[in-house]
Formats: sequence, C-alpha cells, structure tokens
Amino acid sequence: MKGLYSLLSIVYMVTTSFYLSPRKEMAKNEISTKKIERPTDTKSVKTTENTLSSAAELYKSIAFEQGHELNEEVFFKALTGFENLKKAGLLNQESHLLTVCDFSMSSNTKRLWVIDMNERKVLFNSLVAHGKNTGEEFATNFSNTESSLQSSLGFYITDATYNGDNGYSLKLLGMDKGFNDAAYRRAIVMHGADYVSDEFAAMHKRIGRSWGCPAVPRDLTQPIINTIKGRNLLFIYYPDQNYLSKSEWLKA
Repeated sequence: MKGLYSLLSIVYMVTTSFYLSPRKEMAKNEISTKKIERPTDTKSVKTTENTLSSAAELYKSIAFEQGHELNEEVFFKALTGFENLKKAGLLNQESHLLTVCDFSMSSNTKRLWVIDMNERKVLFNSLVAHGKNTGEEFATNFSNTESSLQSSLGFYITDATYNGDNGYSLKLLGMDKGFNDAAYRRAIVMHGADYVSDEFAAMHKRIGRSWGCPAVPRDLTQPIINTIKGRNLLFIYYPDQNYLSKSEWLKA
C-alpha cells in the first residue's frame, strides 16, 4: 500500500469539552520576456494519469455504504494531506487510518468517516457536530480564534485522551497554520454529546452544536476515539477557497 499512497501524493486534492487548559496544564529573479517553448513531458503526463487512475481505483475499492459515500474529491484532498504529513514526519509511515469530516454536508447526515485504508473499509460513519457560531444545520463560518465558538478547518493529528467535563475526550493538534493551529490552546477536542443524535435532529430540525469541537454521538465516543487516538489523521473539510489555496498540506 505504501507505493499506492506515494502515488496519491500528487492528487489535488465540531458544547467544547474543556479539559484543563494547556495554559494551566501545561533577489527578485530576473524575468525573461522571451517565450520559451518547452517540449511536452510525456512521462510526467503519463505518470499523472496513472496516479489519478490508481486513486480512483482505491476510492472505488472502499466499501462505503450505498447512499453514504464520502465525496470522491474530498477523499482525494484528505489523501493528499495524509501523504504530505507523512513526508514531513508528522505521521508514522505505518499510519493507515483516515478520519474525514465533510462540513459541506447537512449536520443531520452522517458526515464523519473513519476509514481503514489497509482493509479498504469504513470503520465508522457517524453524525458529527460543528461549532455554535459556525452555522445552524449547515456550517458556513470558521475560525481559529479563541472564544469564537466556531469550528476550524484543516488537518489535525490526534493526540492523547482524557476525561473532562464532557466525559471521554481526545485532544487534537491543528496542523494548518492560521486555520487550526490554535486548536490545542482553544481546547478543541473530540468528545461525545447527547445533542448529536437522530432524536435531537428530529426534534430541532438539526443536531446540536458544540463550541467548536467535532462532537460525536455518546454511544460512539469511546469506540471512535479509541480507534483514532495516538497520532492519526483527522481532516475537517469545507470548500473554502482561501483555505484550499493556502494549506501547505494540500499542495502536490
């Protein structure tokens, strides 16, 4: 699989649980005006085509439940960050779990996936909350600012677990400078919440919202956290062009 993941590297690619705050815990280049004709790099074109084909084949081989598929383009972006973070030494080469939250979707839908890419199977597909000030049913606004009560976009690496005000929780380390790198300081973590449920959504026309954390259903909290804890990748996606164009992890 390593070979395949390497090929994927060029594809273009959630009330917060307040654990003890970490504060308490812890020469211009000369430009030629002459047009230079360059021959077509047929080898590069062919390699790109093969990579795209391999990426599509990987996506199609994953056993998504019919009607609950992760968007293919979002998957490719997540994989790009996954491979780039590996190259940077921030993820272990043996890492094979990919967790994606697609915040372009309604919060009443199962928009979180935990995927085992070795087994090519979906381990979890769940509801997940966004921040109170990020939107109602749909997420629209994101922030990296403390007390904004908004979700933060980008790539995270999962860290240690702890028991806080909202029970069993998972610390998250934001990897995107300016977009989510304040997550640890803001106490943005994964935790369980009673308001993340189909019953709540049926009553209120949307699931509840957190203070910026990716909150999950109570009955799935421990299984999901125990699966993805310990330096695995979480990607929170939204089609924000500012983020998509600036994230260093999305660059081929």
